[in-house]
Amino acid sequence: MVQFAVLVTATMAALLAVGGWLLAREAVHGLDLLNRAEFVEIRDRIGADTQDLSVADIDRLVRPHTEVDAALYYFQIHDASGRVLFRSTNLGRVTLPDLTGGDPERTVSMEGLGEVRLCEFYYESLHFQIASPLAPAQRLLRDYARVSLFLLGGVAVACIGLGWGFARLTLRPVRAIHDTAARIRADNLGERIPVPESRDELAALAGLLNRMFDGLESSFRQVKRFTADASHEFKTPLSLMRLNAEKLRSTLPADSEEAAAVGEILEEIERLRRITEGLLFLARVEGGAFAPSTSEIAAESLVADFSEDAVALGEDRGVRFAVSRSDNGIVRCEPTLIRHLLLNLATNAFRVSPPGGSVNLESALDERLWRLSLSDDGPGLPTDQLERIFERFVRYPSRSTSPEPDSGHGLGLAICRSIATLHGGTIRAENRKSHSGLRVVVEIPLRLVPSKQIPIVPL
Repeated sequence: MVQFAVLVTATMAALLAVGGWLLAREAVHGLDLLNRAEFVEIRDRIGADTQDLSVADIDRLVRPHTEVDAALYYFQIHDASGRVLFRSTNLGRVTLPDLTGGDPERTVSMEGLGEVRLCEFYYESLHFQIASPLAPAQRLLRDYARVSLFLLGGVAVACIGLGWGFARLTLRPVRAIHDTAARIRADNLGERIPVPESRDELAALAGLLNRMFDGLESSFRQVKRFTADASHEFKTPLSLMRLNAEKLRSTLPADSEEAAAVGEILEEIERLRRITEGLLFLARVEGGAFAPSTSEIAAESLVADFSEDAVALGEDRGVRFAVSRSDNGIVRCEPTLIRHLLLNLATNAFRVSPPGGSVNLESALDERLWRLSLSDDGPGLPTDQLERIFERFVRYPSRSTSPEPDSGHGLGLAICRSIATLHGGTIRAENRKSHSGLRVVVEIPLRLVPSKQIPIVPL
């Protein structure tokens, strides 16, 4: 809109400038024509015979006419040798320059007269010089420039106003497309963009987007169907396998190799169950089939409940768990998912921290974010691997300090990222600066009601 107004105004300014140049040129040409008309009238007064005219005769014949036109013209007559024979009274002491041998029509600036348009005409042995003041023409050009500036201002304002109105009218279908597309989400895939009746590019774009949303809706339905079917079809065989293995183990001696083998089968079945549930959760989240039911909850209460379980898990691993900060405030979230996120982070932290080490949790609230930071005493990670740990099935056995085999399935941090994303937040990992270890930071944008910070003494 602004660009349109600038373009139109610049074009108008160029046209007015050309018009001013033409007006100035025509004004000067008009003065030349008037000077020539004055010369013809004076020449007719003098007559055809100029040889016998004296200076007194020229003054007698020309002076009355020059007095009548004194407000419009300056007159001067000289002979071929340059001797001045007549000067009009309004010239005073000023003598007009001789233009013989040069341009007979010229604009000159004379002290006492200002700028004048001087024309020199030749008749017999006499040179007639007639000058017209340029002040009236210059006033006309100044008025033209003043009017042009007002016109340019009016054109600029009109272009902005008309451009704004035209843009709103023209882009109304685009805004409708934008608003409808913004409303279409995973839980509202049935809405479609209204297609304009006109067969233009906007109608084609709306049709294309509607076809794309049709494909997306079909894909989401397939994901939901797969999630429901897989959840049933996977869980039932796994449950049957577990029951049959439990029955078989009960019939075997507790210290036999067969019982040990059955125990390993049960462990792998449990591992497969966790992997299946993790994959199904990620599929539901990434497919838009999972919509968390959020509620308002006290952040410090959630952290306190979680810390009780985290302390027990840490003691089992020989690692001390502490909450160094827990701000008081109301947050909107899905408590079960946030607890699941914290448990996944704490489990990874306990696994990589050495015996006697510590895991620290901070819960900080400000006007726009709920920031959860969990730090461990593990070896940390290379900088180029800090982002990869949130991908599926990515594990770093070198980080584990436990002598037991790694029982993780590589989905815990991927699930954490999905939970943070469900809440509109982010998750990142960074190496601690003070000493070795990793810090995972979760930031969730929420409407918070902070009150006071409750200091918690590390356990």
